[in-house]
Amino acid sequence: MRIAIVGGVLLLVGAAAVVFGVLPPEAVAELAGRVVPILVFVVAVTVVAELADEAGLFRVIAERLAGVARGQAILLWLLVLVLATASTVFLSLDTTAVLLTPVVVALAAHARISPIPFALTTVWIANTGSLLLPVSNLTNLLAAEHLGLHPLQFAAITAVPALVAVLVTAAVLFATRPRQLLARFEPEAATPPDDRVLFRVAAITLAVLVPLLVSGLEVWIPATAAAAVLVVAFAVRRPSALRGSLVPWQLVVFASGLFLAVEALHAARATDVLALIAGTGDGPLELLRLAGVGATSANLVNNLPAYLALEPFADDPVRLVALLIGVNAGAIITPWGSLATLLWHQRLVAMDVEISWPRFMLLGLLAAPLVVVSATLALAYTA
Repeated sequence: MRIAIVGGVLLLVGAAAVVFGVLPPEAVAELAGRVVPILVFVVAVTVVAELADEAGLFRVIAERLAGVARGQAILLWLLVLVLATASTVFLSLDTTAVLLTPVVVALAAHARISPIPFALTTVWIANTGSLLLPVSNLTNLLAAEHLGLHPLQFAAITAVPALVAVLVTAAVLFATRPRQLLARFEPEAATPPDDRVLFRVAAITLAVLVPLLVSGLEVWIPATAAAAVLVVAFAVRRPSALRGSLVPWQLVVFASGLFLAVEALHAARATDVLALIAGTGDGPLELLRLAGVGATSANLVNNLPAYLALEPFADDPVRLVALLIGVNAGAIITPWGSLATLLWHQRLVAMDVEISWPRFMLLGLLAAPLVVVSATLALAYTA
């Protein structure tokens, strides 16, 4: 609810800017044309993910992974790492934070090992693993739309830094929790899905959706179609699951308010000073400078407004990806660095898992610079 209140306040600020002539109505119309399809995608893919989880798809996948690990925590962790990366790449970081977190915490509880390494893996990979495709992060969708890049063109630029970001994140995670990750556990028996028809519909829907998200279609189209298929299936088989909370309205209000408020700041030329800080050029030092500014801004004010404020100063694909490295992979220090982190924490609280924010921030201060610098240098020398 708090993020919805913040979003509502930001919407009022943006509306005031329009009323007093700071923000022209034409600029608002142009902004709406740009972001409405993205918000439709966010709503649709969230509904898809929630209903797939309701069908038991993610739980079955996680239990199969636990069986494959054969009692070795390190193998279970590596499998969770792969699952978190795949979920983030194809279904977005917020989906990973919301749906995978309870799965990995439950897995850790069943295995009688600490949930903290698995929970940290989920939230860090949700952020640092969100570089590869436009659908992986809301900032990526904005960037791809800004430059008119096909998903495969986008991936061609981001592939190497995305891989480096995940590998460095994994190395830091292992280095900070080696004893817990080298433990052994007794896997429990897997449980079948409650409704095999819904399970199959969800599995087939996701299997069809994933390639369509990189097909070149506007991503909101296949996501909306997939959501419609699952809604119809649940309306027939389990109508009680179709509740208003499936729609992430708080996220929509929050994101809308951020978009409008930052556009108002641009119109008032309040962000011009960032041009001096962000610099210019595509050399390694210039890209590190831009990525560093992006990471710092994301941890101060959240990655969405940080991206929007700095986008005008990332005027080519390479600089834009450097900015994305900063605002995506670097937003793991403060709890408010990304919405995914806030959503992740809400799920942990609901499952009675305590996270020390000071320790979280100290670990983030260790990991974020390593990830951002490594991924940015990989971009500089491969783009």
